[in-house]
Amino acid sequence: MSSSFQDLNIAESTKQALAEMQIFIPTEIQAKSIPILLEQDVDFIGLAQTGTGKTAAFGVPLIEKMTPFQKHIGALIIVPTRELCLQIAEQLRQIAVNHKGLTVTSVYGGAPITNQIKAIKKLPSIVVATPGRLIDLISRKVIKLHTIEYVVLDEADEMLNMGFQEDIDKILAAIKNERRIWLFSATMPHPIRKIIDTYMIDPTEVSVIGAQRVNKDIEHQYIVIQASNKSLALMAILNNEPDFYGIVFCRTKRLTQELSDLLNDYGFASDALHGDMSQAQRERVMAAFRKRKTKLIVATDVAARGIDVDDLTHIIHYNLPDDLSYYTHRSGRTARAGKKGISLALTTRGENRKIQIIQKSLKISIKKIELPSLESIQHKQVKDWAEKLMQIDGSHISDELIDAALDAFDEIDGVELLTKLIAQLVTKDNSLQLESSYESNNGDYVKLFVNIGKNDQYSKKELVELLLKNSSLRKKEIGSIDMSRRHAIVRIDQSVAHKTIRQLKGMKVKGRKIQVREDRK
Repeated sequence: MSSSFQDLNIAESTKQALAEMQIFIPTEIQAKSIPILLEQDVDFIGLAQTGTGKTAAFGVPLIEKMTPFQKHIGALIIVPTRELCLQIAEQLRQIAVNHKGLTVTSVYGGAPITNQIKAIKKLPSIVVATPGRLIDLISRKVIKLHTIEYVVLDEADEMLNMGFQEDIDKILAAIKNERRIWLFSATMPHPIRKIIDTYMIDPTEVSVIGAQRVNKDIEHQYIVIQASNKSLALMAILNNEPDFYGIVFCRTKRLTQELSDLLNDYGFASDALHGDMSQAQRERVMAAFRKRKTKLIVATDVAARGIDVDDLTHIIHYNLPDDLSYYTHRSGRTARAGKKGISLALTTRGENRKIQIIQKSLKISIKKIELPSLESIQHKQVKDWAEKLMQIDGSHISDELIDAALDAFDEIDGVELLTKLIAQLVTKDNSLQLESSYESNNGDYVKLFVNIGKNDQYSKKELVELLLKNSSLRKKEIGSIDMSRRHAIVRIDQSVAHKTIRQLKGMKVKGRKIQVREDRK
């Protein structure tokens, strides 16, 4: 197996681009795949887990095989998600940066199709696409399939899990000319074998998949909490871990952005990482994270694939993944280089079976823990503050400044002064918010979505007054409130939830109809 890209028979321009990307040593899937795909004209199967470098494994030979300035689309790369589509297209552009006359375009749902049609009409060398949007462009006769020489199916098993079997069949069956199919997948279920048997000819197969293993230096934990209190539980954990440096994983890009915004609103500096972000935005987020200017990233699994940072203290599963390999890959981002790390899942009562399956399948022990108490958090806050205070060098402070402070505090003794300083520390907004989180954690609350936020110049107090005025709600039936820029999440007593939603239906503020509904996230 090659120990360097210099050992592989690839163009110097490609080697230079990889070096600029700080990629010097091929991963196992790259070292095994690239020589075959470069030197042989074959259908190909690459079995490898997510995060093993598959993009370069097929991207490097694909770029090398494209003819510069060709007047047709030479290759299709089909992927399951928009996030992965954007990520692969950007990485291919970086690899091909020194190949003049070679272009890469991405097409995916959820974006204006007219712009994508314009891009396709410029006849890029390689198109990276999600199945649905690709079918749409084919049906509009925007993409001509008779020119396609190579089809890459990346994350093939994930595409089938997401229900794209029919689309994949339709696309492959429509390509009548001689073409090569390169299929990459983490698993080999029966539907994948059916694709291989139907559309591929005597494929060469490479596998780098071993048994699922989890780093023994990771401590696995889980907390059981009401779904409506997850964000507050996360804040409690962050407040209890002053040295937190890690990633919070969410299932959707929408939740990723909303949670990051909410954390920032409450003073927890965080950045979101998801597929709607441009490459420049992603790079800014990652640069700040690597330099520890930001110590918390909220990310989707796909968007987090490019994160390669050591010394992470925590991985938080805000949503448990459905795929075991995702749990392994998430957790494996902590406890590197022999250091310890924590993988913590925020779960609901209905997810106990998931925890049991993960433990049994991965042969690990996941310890159930309780949320830290408010008293415990405040003790940690004070201890951390005191330790940092002791490290401050005060030698540069003048006697005059010290005398001025002594005069100001002349009427109180040292213990009273320290008491006031601690009171200032532990009663800041975060701690007050945490207090409400513990109160609401013990009751049966329902989360209401209200489309009023900070952008509407509403405070929490004003929002409460609005709800009380327009319904039969009582103040004691309202729990904690999460307020972001565009909306608020209000927790109210479960026994009056349906009645309150009905009473607030049609409510208007300054002529704008206010939407109030149960939020089930």
